[in-house]
Amino acid sequence: MDYAHPELLVEPDWVAAHVDDPNVRVIDCAVLEAYRRAHIAGAVHLPVHYYIKEQDPAGSDHGVLVMPPAEFEALMGKLGISNDTTVITYDDNNGMVATRLWWVLRYYGHTKARVLNGGWHRWFTEGRPTTCHAARATPATFKTATPDRAIYATVDDLKATHADPACQVLDARTDAEWDGRNDRGNKRRGHVPGAKHLEWVRFVAQDDTRKFLPADECERLLQEAGITRDKPTITYCQGGVRAAHAFFVMTLLGYENIRVYDGSMREWANRDDTPLVV
Repeated sequence: MDYAHPELLVEPDWVAAHVDDPNVRVIDCAVLEAYRRAHIAGAVHLPVHYYIKEQDPAGSDHGVLVMPPAEFEALMGKLGISNDTTVITYDDNNGMVATRLWWVLRYYGHTKARVLNGGWHRWFTEGRPTTCHAARATPATFKTATPDRAIYATVDDLKATHADPACQVLDARTDAEWDGRNDRGNKRRGHVPGAKHLEWVRFVAQDDTRKFLPADECERLLQEAGITRDKPTITYCQGGVRAAHAFFVMTLLGYENIRVYDGSMREWANRDDTPLVV
C-alpha cells in the first residue's frame, strides 16, 4: 500500500536542493531556543504556534483558536511567504508542530505546503548542513487568507456529532490524558464520549529517522483504533496541534471529510456544558 498523497511529504534531498530557491521557504517550527542552537541552513523560524488569546465562552482565559485571517496574512508576509511560495515545514518533535502549520496553511487556502519527512532528527543524523545563524526572510505579500470551514470543527460541531454513529471522533492525546490520569490543568478530565483513541506519535518511527510510518502501518493503526474510511471524522487533542498531526496522516492516506476541532480539550474540558467520561 502506498500513500494516497505522497506529495504532502518531502525528502531531505529535495530540500537540500531547493533551500535557496526564492520560490521555496523552509520553516523551522521548533521553539526559539532550539532554533538558535541549530537549524537547517536557510530555514526561517516560526515565532508563534497559531493560538490567539481570547476569553472563551466558559469564562476561562485559554488561547485555543487559530489566528484570524489578517494576522495570518501579516505573519506569512513577514516569513517571506506569498500565495505562490512552496512552504516546507519541519520541527524537532515528530512533526507535531510542522503538521499544525501545514494544516493552518491548508485551512487558509494555501495548498503549496509539504512536511519534511523525518524533520530535524533525520536531517541532523544524516549529517546535512546546519547553522546557528538566523535566516532573514525577504518580506512578501500574502493575500486573501480565506478559512476552509470544511476542515474545521467548533465545539458545537462536536457536541452535535460525537454521539452520532454515522460520524467518528479521534482522540490523538496520550493514554494518561485519555483515561484522566493527566488533566493538563483543565477544570475537568477524561475524553469525549464515543471517541476512539490513538496517540498521534504512533504514526512516526521512533528511531533516528523519525519518518512517518509506511502507509499500511498507519492504516493498520487507524483500523485497530476503530477508525474507518466510510465516516466523517473529527480529530481533537489538548489544543489542536496533535489533532492536526492526525489530520495530516489521514489525509496522506487518502481519508476524506476530516475536521480538526481546534479548541480541543483546552475548550471542551473547561466548559460545563460538554460531556466527558473517564
